[in-house]
Amino acid sequence: MLFMSNVSPSGPPMAASPLTRAVLEIDEYASGLGWDQPARLFALVDTAKLRSQEPGLAAQLGLDQGDAAAPLTPIEQDEIPAGQALDQFLGTIAWPDAVVGCALTVERLMLPPSAETSVPEGLNDKQLAKWVAKHPDRQEVRMTVAVLRDGARESAVRLREKDSPTEVLTGAGLVPGLAEALAATFAE
Repeated sequence: MLFMSNVSPSGPPMAASPLTRAVLEIDEYASGLGWDQPARLFALVDTAKLRSQEPGLAAQLGLDQGDAAAPLTPIEQDEIPAGQALDQFLGTIAWPDAVVGCALTVERLMLPPSAETSVPEGLNDKQLAKWVAKHPDRQEVRMTVAVLRDGARESAVRLREKDSPTEVLTGAGLVPGLAEALAATFAE
């Protein structure tokens, strides 16, 4: 596991909801790693509970700074196994009670809605991916999606061509399919 500091001078705005702050923090972390990265999974834990229940760990992680710490702390999980489909991998996850939410950051190619009418019919997934990769209007995006056990959702989308913290689009419904898949990891 890799801890991510949730105190950053250029980090998300303090007025943002805790989940939005966590998503933007993860986006900023992923941005610092550069593009062409594998998908990354994060557990979201309640920072105050972590400090009270595990004070030594909280101090080791730099979370003993009182109110300066964000309400949710993202903790990167082990690497997602190479070659395993993301939806299959997510179907194997069960979170302990201490985890209040989870997040995933993943890079994908995306086409504008205007390109949908030109998609050839009858392509399988591999053929479609190859067709999209060659399309002149394709956009590389990094999507960060987070869900909480209570059902709250948030997403951040960053285009590679506009790779700037001021150009990150956020919203709860930007990547609904991925949000559903993450929410299913909390199903009993």
